[in-house]
Amino acid sequence: MGRTSEISGFYKLSPEERLEIVKEFSSLSDDEASPLRSMGGLKLELADRMIENVISAMPVPLGIAVNFLINGKDYLIPMAIEEPSVVAAASNAAKMARVKGGFFTSSTDPVMIGQIQAIDIRDPHGSKISILSVKEEILAKANEQDPILVSLGGGAKDLDVKVIDTIKGPMVITELLVDCKDAMGANAVNTMAEAVSPIIERVTKGRVLLRIISNLATKRLARSKVVMDKDSIGGEEVVDGVVDAFAFADADPYRCATHNKGIMNGIIAVALATGNDTRALEVGAHAYAARTGHYKPLTIWEKNEDGDLVGTIELPIAVGVIGGATAVHPIAKVCRKILGVKSAVELAEVMVAVGLAQNFAALRALATEGIQRGHMKLHARNVAIMAGAKGGIIDRIAAKMVEEGKVRMDRAEELLKEIRDS
Repeated sequence: MGRTSEISGFYKLSPEERLEIVKEFSSLSDDEASPLRSMGGLKLELADRMIENVISAMPVPLGIAVNFLINGKDYLIPMAIEEPSVVAAASNAAKMARVKGGFFTSSTDPVMIGQIQAIDIRDPHGSKISILSVKEEILAKANEQDPILVSLGGGAKDLDVKVIDTIKGPMVITELLVDCKDAMGANAVNTMAEAVSPIIERVTKGRVLLRIISNLATKRLARSKVVMDKDSIGGEEVVDGVVDAFAFADADPYRCATHNKGIMNGIIAVALATGNDTRALEVGAHAYAARTGHYKPLTIWEKNEDGDLVGTIELPIAVGVIGGATAVHPIAKVCRKILGVKSAVELAEVMVAVGLAQNFAALRALATEGIQRGHMKLHARNVAIMAGAKGGIIDRIAAKMVEEGKVRMDRAEELLKEIRDS
Protein backbone atom coordinates (compact mmCIF):
# COMPACT_ATOMS: atom_id res chain seq x y z
CA MET A 1 0.00 0.00 0.00
CA GLY A 2 2.84 2.45 0.79
CA ARG A 3 2.77 5.30 3.28
CA THR A 4 -0.29 7.10 2.05
CA SER A 5 -3.46 7.90 3.94
CA GLU A 6 -5.41 8.23 0.69
CA ILE A 7 -7.34 4.96 0.80
CA SER A 8 -10.21 4.48 -1.62
CA GLY A 9 -13.23 2.54 -0.35
CA PHE A 10 -11.97 2.27 3.24
CA TYR A 11 -15.53 2.57 4.50
CA LYS A 12 -16.59 -0.46 2.46
CA LEU A 13 -14.18 -2.80 4.26
CA SER A 14 -14.92 -4.88 7.33
CA PRO A 15 -13.51 -3.69 10.66
CA GLU A 16 -10.89 -6.45 10.55
CA GLU A 17 -9.81 -5.47 7.03
CA ARG A 18 -9.53 -1.83 8.10
CA LEU A 19 -7.45 -2.82 11.10
CA GLU A 20 -5.04 -4.75 8.88
CA ILE A 21 -4.49 -1.63 6.76
CA VAL A 22 -3.93 0.48 9.87
CA LYS A 23 -1.48 -2.11 11.23
CA GLU A 24 0.55 -1.98 8.03
CA PHE A 25 0.49 1.84 7.83
CA SER A 26 1.50 2.27 11.48
CA SER A 27 3.75 -0.81 11.84
CA LEU A 28 1.64 -2.13 14.71
CA SER A 29 2.58 -5.52 16.09
CA ASP A 30 -0.10 -8.11 16.90
CA ASP A 31 0.36 -7.31 20.60
CA GLU A 32 -0.07 -3.59 19.98
CA ALA A 33 -3.22 -4.20 17.93
CA SER A 34 -4.68 -6.54 20.55
CA PRO A 35 -6.38 -3.78 22.63
CA LEU A 36 -8.13 -2.57 19.46
CA ARG A 37 -9.62 -6.02 18.91
CA SER A 38 -10.83 -6.26 22.51
CA MET A 39 -13.13 -3.23 22.05
CA GLY A 40 -11.49 -0.96 24.57
CA GLY A 41 -8.61 -2.86 26.11
CA LEU A 42 -9.10 -1.19 29.51
CA LYS A 43 -9.02 -3.82 32.22
CA LEU A 44 -11.10 -3.24 35.32
CA GLU A 45 -8.11 -3.19 37.67
CA LEU A 46 -6.41 -0.50 35.56
CA ALA A 47 -9.62 1.57 35.37
CA ASP A 48 -9.90 1.32 39.16
CA ARG A 49 -6.52 3.01 39.46
CA MET A 50 -7.33 5.80 37.00
CA ILE A 51 -10.41 7.27 38.75
CA GLU A 52 -12.49 6.73 41.88
CA ASN A 53 -15.49 4.46 42.56
CA VAL A 54 -15.03 2.45 39.36
CA ILE A 55 -17.63 -0.15 38.40
CA SER A 56 -16.93 -0.62 34.68
CA ALA A 57 -15.82 1.21 31.52
CA MET A 58 -17.78 3.04 28.81
CA PRO A 59 -16.47 2.09 25.36
CA VAL A 60 -16.90 4.64 22.56
CA PRO A 61 -16.60 3.73 18.86
CA LEU A 62 -13.09 4.32 17.51
CA GLY A 63 -12.85 5.11 13.82
CA ILE A 64 -10.07 6.10 11.44
CA ALA A 65 -10.28 9.20 9.27
CA VAL A 66 -8.33 8.67 6.06
CA ASN A 67 -6.89 10.92 3.33
CA PHE A 68 -5.22 13.47 5.63
CA LEU A 69 -2.17 15.25 4.23
CA ILE A 70 -0.76 17.72 6.78
CA ASN A 71 2.42 19.68 6.07
CA GLY A 72 3.21 17.19 3.33
CA LYS A 73 2.91 14.15 5.61
CA ASP A 74 0.22 11.48 5.44
CA TYR A 75 -1.73 10.67 8.60
CA LEU A 76 -4.38 8.17 9.57
CA ILE A 77 -6.45 9.89 12.25
CA PRO A 78 -7.95 7.89 15.16
CA MET A 79 -11.26 9.46 16.25
CA ALA A 80 -13.28 8.30 19.25
CA ILE A 81 -16.86 9.57 18.99
CA GLU A 82 -20.43 8.29 19.18
CA GLU A 83 -21.91 10.71 16.63
CA PRO A 84 -22.55 9.35 13.11
CA SER A 85 -21.05 10.99 10.00
CA VAL A 86 -18.17 12.79 11.75
CA VAL A 87 -15.41 10.40 10.68
CA ALA A 88 -16.79 10.10 7.15
CA ALA A 89 -17.10 13.88 6.81
CA ALA A 90 -13.53 14.47 7.97
CA SER A 91 -12.21 11.84 5.53
CA ASN A 92 -14.15 13.35 2.63
CA ALA A 93 -12.97 16.88 3.42
CA ALA A 94 -9.37 15.68 3.68
CA LYS A 95 -9.63 14.03 0.26
CA MET A 96 -10.82 17.30 -1.32
CA ALA A 97 -8.04 19.21 0.45
CA ARG A 98 -5.32 17.04 -1.14
CA VAL A 99 -5.93 18.67 -4.53
CA LYS A 100 -4.22 21.87 -3.34
CA GLY A 101 -1.64 20.20 -1.09
CA GLY A 102 -3.67 19.37 2.00
CA PHE A 103 -3.52 21.22 5.30
CA PHE A 104 -0.70 23.48 6.46
CA THR A 105 -0.20 24.12 10.16
CA SER A 106 1.88 26.10 12.63
CA SER A 107 1.85 26.67 16.37
CA THR A 108 3.37 28.55 19.26
CA ASP A 109 5.51 26.95 21.96
CA PRO A 110 3.56 24.74 24.41
CA VAL A 111 3.35 27.40 27.13
CA MET A 112 0.69 27.15 29.84
CA ILE A 113 -0.40 29.81 32.34
CA GLY A 114 -0.47 29.16 36.07
CA GLN A 115 -2.39 31.72 38.10
CA ILE A 116 -1.72 32.71 41.73
CA GLN A 117 -4.46 34.83 43.32
CA ALA A 118 -3.39 37.23 46.09
CA ILE A 119 -6.01 39.07 48.16
CA ASP A 120 -6.23 41.41 51.17
CA ILE A 121 -3.51 43.68 49.73
CA ARG A 122 -3.61 47.38 50.64
CA ASP A 123 -1.45 48.57 47.74
CA PRO A 124 -2.24 46.23 44.82
CA HIS A 125 -0.45 48.25 42.13
CA GLY A 126 2.61 48.71 44.31
CA SER A 127 2.55 44.99 45.06
CA LYS A 128 2.48 44.23 41.34
CA ILE A 129 5.85 46.00 40.98
CA SER A 130 7.16 44.22 44.08
CA ILE A 131 6.32 40.82 42.59
CA LEU A 132 8.00 41.71 39.31
CA SER A 133 11.13 42.81 41.21
CA VAL A 134 11.60 39.25 42.52
CA LYS A 135 10.80 37.62 39.19
CA GLU A 136 14.06 35.64 39.01
CA GLU A 137 13.55 34.27 42.54
CA ILE A 138 10.02 33.17 41.63
CA LEU A 139 11.12 31.48 38.42
CA ALA A 140 13.99 29.72 40.16
CA LYS A 141 11.67 28.41 42.88
CA ALA A 142 9.17 27.23 40.28
CA ASN A 143 11.82 25.39 38.29
CA GLU A 144 13.11 23.61 41.41
CA GLN A 145 9.83 21.68 41.37
CA ASP A 146 10.45 19.90 38.05
CA PRO A 147 14.14 19.47 37.21
CA ILE A 148 13.35 16.88 34.52
CA LEU A 149 11.13 19.33 32.63
CA VAL A 150 13.83 21.98 32.94
CA SER A 151 16.50 19.56 31.67
CA LEU A 152 14.38 19.02 28.55
CA GLY A 153 14.33 22.76 27.86
CA GLY A 154 11.00 23.46 29.49
CA GLY A 155 9.95 24.97 32.79
CA ALA A 156 8.91 28.40 34.03
CA LYS A 157 10.12 30.97 31.49
CA ASP A 158 8.47 34.22 32.49
CA LEU A 159 5.70 35.76 34.56
CA ASP A 160 3.07 38.44 34.23
CA VAL A 161 1.29 40.29 37.02
CA LYS A 162 -2.06 42.04 36.74
CA VAL A 163 -4.45 43.83 39.08
CA ILE A 164 -8.11 42.98 38.53
CA ASP A 165 -11.22 44.60 39.96
CA THR A 166 -13.76 42.17 41.43
CA ILE A 167 -16.91 42.27 43.52
CA LYS A 168 -14.64 41.61 46.53
CA GLY A 169 -12.26 44.41 45.66
CA PRO A 170 -8.91 44.46 43.83
CA MET A 171 -6.88 41.27 43.51
CA VAL A 172 -3.30 40.77 42.37
CA ILE A 173 -2.92 37.88 39.94
CA THR A 174 0.53 36.51 39.19
CA GLU A 175 0.74 34.39 36.06
CA LEU A 176 3.56 31.88 35.63
CA LEU A 177 4.35 31.10 32.00
CA VAL A 178 5.53 27.49 31.83
CA ASP A 179 6.84 25.67 28.76
CA CYS A 180 5.37 22.20 29.28
CA LYS A 181 7.09 20.52 26.28
CA ASP A 182 5.32 17.23 25.50
CA ALA A 183 2.98 17.23 28.52
CA MET A 184 -0.36 18.95 28.82
CA GLY A 185 1.20 20.38 31.97
CA ALA A 186 -1.52 20.69 34.60
CA ASN A 187 0.35 18.83 37.34
CA ALA A 188 3.65 20.61 36.72
CA VAL A 189 2.07 24.07 36.54
CA ASN A 190 -0.10 23.57 39.62
CA THR A 191 2.89 22.33 41.63
CA MET A 192 4.94 25.36 40.59
CA ALA A 193 2.11 27.77 41.42
CA GLU A 194 1.81 26.33 44.91
CA ALA A 195 5.57 26.43 45.48
CA VAL A 196 5.99 30.15 44.67
CA SER A 197 3.01 31.30 46.73
CA PRO A 198 5.02 32.00 49.93
CA ILE A 199 7.27 34.38 47.97
CA ILE A 200 4.25 36.32 46.73
CA GLU A 201 2.78 36.49 50.23
CA ARG A 202 6.12 37.74 51.57
CA VAL A 203 6.51 40.61 49.12
CA THR A 204 2.84 41.69 49.06
CA LYS A 205 1.97 41.07 52.72
CA GLY A 206 -1.28 39.71 51.34
CA ARG A 207 -2.85 36.26 51.35
CA VAL A 208 -2.61 33.78 48.48
CA LEU A 209 -5.79 31.85 47.81
CA LEU A 210 -6.11 30.03 44.44
CA ARG A 211 -3.03 28.52 42.76
CA ILE A 212 -4.16 26.80 39.56
CA ILE A 213 -3.55 26.38 35.84
CA SER A 214 -5.70 28.34 33.38
CA ASN A 215 -7.41 26.38 30.63
CA LEU A 216 -7.57 29.51 28.48
CA ALA A 217 -4.18 28.69 26.98
CA THR A 218 -3.66 31.80 24.86
CA LYS A 219 0.10 31.20 24.83
CA ARG A 220 -0.37 27.71 23.35
CA LEU A 221 -2.06 28.23 19.99
CA ALA A 222 -2.37 25.93 16.99
CA ARG A 223 -3.24 27.17 13.50
CA SER A 224 -4.09 25.63 10.16
CA LYS A 225 -4.82 26.78 6.63
CA VAL A 226 -6.38 24.94 3.68
CA VAL A 227 -7.16 25.91 0.10
CA MET A 228 -10.10 24.02 -1.38
CA ASP A 229 -10.09 23.90 -5.18
CA LYS A 230 -13.43 25.29 -6.33
CA ASP A 231 -14.00 22.62 -8.97
CA SER A 232 -13.20 19.80 -6.56
CA ILE A 233 -15.77 20.94 -4.00
CA GLY A 234 -18.64 21.60 -6.41
CA GLY A 235 -17.96 24.93 -8.09
CA GLU A 236 -17.99 28.62 -7.26
CA GLU A 237 -21.57 28.44 -6.01
CA VAL A 238 -20.43 26.09 -3.25
CA VAL A 239 -17.52 28.41 -2.42
CA ASP A 240 -19.92 31.33 -2.07
CA GLY A 241 -22.30 29.19 -0.01
CA VAL A 242 -19.59 28.29 2.50
CA VAL A 243 -18.48 31.93 2.79
CA ASP A 244 -22.10 32.99 3.33
CA ALA A 245 -22.49 30.29 5.99
CA PHE A 246 -19.39 31.62 7.75
CA ALA A 247 -20.77 35.17 7.58
CA PHE A 248 -23.94 33.94 9.32
CA ALA A 249 -21.89 32.42 12.16
CA ASP A 250 -19.73 35.53 12.41
CA ALA A 251 -22.79 37.73 12.89
CA ASP A 252 -24.99 35.52 15.11
CA PRO A 253 -23.88 33.75 18.32
CA TYR A 254 -26.72 31.22 18.09
CA ARG A 255 -25.42 29.98 14.74
CA CYS A 256 -21.81 30.45 15.88
CA ALA A 257 -22.25 28.00 18.77
CA THR A 258 -23.17 25.21 16.36
CA HIS A 259 -20.47 26.30 13.91
CA ASN A 260 -17.82 25.91 16.62
CA LYS A 261 -19.37 22.70 17.90
CA GLY A 262 -18.70 21.17 14.50
CA ILE A 263 -15.05 22.13 14.76
CA MET A 264 -14.80 20.55 18.18
CA ASN A 265 -16.43 17.35 16.89
CA GLY A 266 -13.15 16.66 15.12
CA ILE A 267 -10.75 17.99 17.74
CA ILE A 268 -12.40 16.27 20.70
CA ALA A 269 -12.67 12.94 18.86
CA VAL A 270 -8.88 12.93 18.38
CA ALA A 271 -8.33 14.12 21.95
CA LEU A 272 -10.45 11.31 23.36
CA ALA A 273 -8.71 8.73 21.19
CA THR A 274 -5.30 9.88 22.47
CA GLY A 275 -6.29 10.14 26.14
CA ASN A 276 -6.22 13.92 26.39
CA ASP A 277 -8.36 16.24 28.51
CA THR A 278 -11.45 16.93 26.40
CA ARG A 279 -13.07 19.27 28.94
CA ALA A 280 -10.02 21.54 29.06
CA LEU A 281 -9.94 21.71 25.28
CA GLU A 282 -13.64 22.53 25.00
CA VAL A 283 -13.64 25.31 27.57
CA GLY A 284 -10.39 26.75 26.23
CA ALA A 285 -11.74 26.85 22.66
CA HIS A 286 -15.03 28.50 23.56
CA ALA A 287 -13.39 31.00 25.92
CA TYR A 288 -10.97 31.89 23.11
CA ALA A 289 -13.89 32.35 20.74
CA ALA A 290 -15.32 34.92 23.18
CA ARG A 291 -12.06 36.68 24.07
CA THR A 292 -13.09 39.94 22.33
CA GLY A 293 -16.31 40.16 24.33
CA HIS A 294 -18.32 38.71 21.46
CA TYR A 295 -18.59 34.99 20.70
CA LYS A 296 -17.01 34.43 17.28
CA PRO A 297 -16.19 31.54 14.92
CA LEU A 298 -12.87 29.78 15.42
CA THR A 299 -12.51 29.50 11.64
CA ILE A 300 -12.56 32.05 8.82
CA TRP A 301 -13.61 31.21 5.25
CA GLU A 302 -12.77 33.43 2.27
CA LYS A 303 -12.63 33.28 -1.52
CA ASN A 304 -9.25 33.99 -3.11
CA GLU A 305 -8.46 35.60 -6.47
CA ASP A 306 -8.70 32.22 -8.22
CA GLY A 307 -12.19 31.67 -6.87
CA ASP A 308 -10.99 28.90 -4.55
CA LEU A 309 -12.10 28.57 -0.94
CA VAL A 310 -9.53 29.44 1.74
CA GLY A 311 -10.07 28.34 5.31
CA THR A 312 -8.05 29.24 8.40
CA ILE A 313 -8.36 28.34 12.06
CA GLU A 314 -6.64 29.34 15.31
CA LEU A 315 -7.35 28.22 18.85
CA PRO A 316 -5.63 27.03 22.03
CA ILE A 317 -4.88 23.29 21.99
CA ALA A 318 -3.19 22.10 25.19
CA VAL A 319 -2.47 18.40 24.74
CA GLY A 320 0.22 15.98 25.72
CA VAL A 321 1.88 12.81 24.50
CA ILE A 322 3.29 11.92 27.92
CA GLY A 323 1.71 11.72 31.36
CA GLY A 324 -1.85 11.14 32.52
CA ALA A 325 -4.16 8.87 30.58
CA THR A 326 -2.02 9.32 27.45
CA ALA A 327 0.62 7.11 29.08
CA VAL A 328 -1.72 4.70 30.87
CA HIS A 329 -4.70 3.88 28.67
CA PRO A 330 -3.83 1.03 26.26
CA ILE A 331 -5.96 2.39 23.41
CA ALA A 332 -4.51 5.89 23.79
CA LYS A 333 -1.00 4.50 23.43
CA VAL A 334 -1.92 2.59 20.27
CA CYS A 335 -3.68 5.64 18.80
CA ARG A 336 -0.56 7.74 19.29
CA LYS A 337 1.44 5.16 17.36
CA ILE A 338 -1.18 5.11 14.57
CA LEU A 339 -0.87 8.89 14.32
CA GLY A 340 2.91 8.71 14.44
CA VAL A 341 3.18 12.05 16.24
CA LYS A 342 6.50 12.73 17.94
CA SER A 343 5.55 15.69 20.13
CA ALA A 344 2.66 17.50 21.77
CA VAL A 345 3.09 20.32 19.25
CA GLU A 346 2.68 17.91 16.32
CA LEU A 347 -0.40 16.36 17.93
CA ALA A 348 -1.95 19.81 18.42
CA GLU A 349 -1.30 20.70 14.78
CA VAL A 350 -2.90 17.45 13.58
CA MET A 351 -5.93 18.16 15.76
CA VAL A 352 -6.37 21.72 14.50
CA ALA A 353 -6.25 20.47 10.90
CA VAL A 354 -8.95 17.90 11.71
CA GLY A 355 -11.08 20.66 13.24
CA LEU A 356 -10.75 22.74 10.08
CA ALA A 357 -11.66 19.74 7.90
CA GLN A 358 -14.68 18.97 10.05
CA ASN A 359 -15.90 22.56 9.84
CA PHE A 360 -15.56 22.62 6.06
CA ALA A 361 -17.49 19.37 5.71
CA ALA A 362 -20.36 20.70 7.83
CA LEU A 363 -20.54 24.08 6.05
CA ARG A 364 -20.42 22.47 2.61
CA ALA A 365 -23.23 20.10 3.54
CA LEU A 366 -25.32 22.90 5.00
CA ALA A 367 -24.77 25.13 1.97
CA THR A 368 -25.69 22.40 -0.52
CA GLU A 369 -27.75 19.31 0.28
CA GLY A 370 -28.38 20.09 3.95
CA ILE A 371 -26.84 18.39 6.93
CA GLN A 372 -29.42 15.64 7.27
CA ARG A 373 -28.89 13.71 4.06
CA GLY A 374 -25.56 12.18 4.96
CA HIS A 375 -26.17 12.24 8.68
CA MET A 376 -29.50 10.46 8.52
CA LYS A 377 -28.10 7.54 6.54
CA LEU A 378 -25.91 6.71 9.49
CA HIS A 379 -28.45 7.70 12.11
CA ALA A 380 -30.97 5.33 10.50
CA ARG A 381 -28.74 2.37 11.38
CA ASN A 382 -28.83 3.34 15.05
CA VAL A 383 -32.61 3.66 14.94
CA ALA A 384 -32.91 0.21 13.34
CA ILE A 385 -30.70 -1.28 16.05
CA MET A 386 -32.78 0.38 18.78
CA ALA A 387 -35.89 -1.16 17.22
CA GLY A 388 -34.36 -4.61 17.62
CA ALA A 389 -32.93 -5.29 14.15
CA LYS A 390 -29.84 -7.47 13.84
CA GLY A 391 -27.32 -8.43 11.16
CA GLY A 392 -28.19 -7.62 7.58
CA ILE A 393 -31.70 -6.59 8.55
CA ILE A 394 -30.24 -3.41 10.07
CA ASP A 395 -29.10 -2.13 6.67
CA ARG A 396 -32.36 -3.14 4.96
CA ILE A 397 -34.48 -1.19 7.44
CA ALA A 398 -32.09 1.79 7.47
CA ALA A 399 -32.09 2.02 3.67
CA LYS A 400 -35.89 1.87 3.53
CA MET A 401 -36.32 4.60 6.14
CA VAL A 402 -33.87 6.90 4.33
CA GLU A 403 -35.63 6.25 1.02
CA GLU A 404 -38.96 7.18 2.58
CA GLY A 405 -37.54 10.11 4.52
CA LYS A 406 -38.98 8.60 7.71
CA VAL A 407 -36.10 7.85 10.07
CA ARG A 408 -38.18 7.19 13.17
CA MET A 409 -38.44 4.49 15.80
CA ASP A 410 -42.07 3.70 15.03
CA ARG A 411 -41.30 3.21 11.34
CA ALA A 412 -38.30 1.02 12.13
CA GLU A 413 -40.49 -1.17 14.33
CA GLU A 414 -43.11 -1.43 11.58
CA LEU A 415 -40.51 -2.46 9.01
CA LEU A 416 -38.97 -4.99 11.38
CA LYS A 417 -42.38 -6.54 12.00
CA GLU A 418 -43.03 -6.72 8.25
CA ILE A 419 -39.73 -8.50 7.68
CA ARG A 420 -40.34 -10.96 10.49
CA ASP A 421 -43.88 -11.67 9.35
CA SER A 422 -42.68 -12.40 5.83
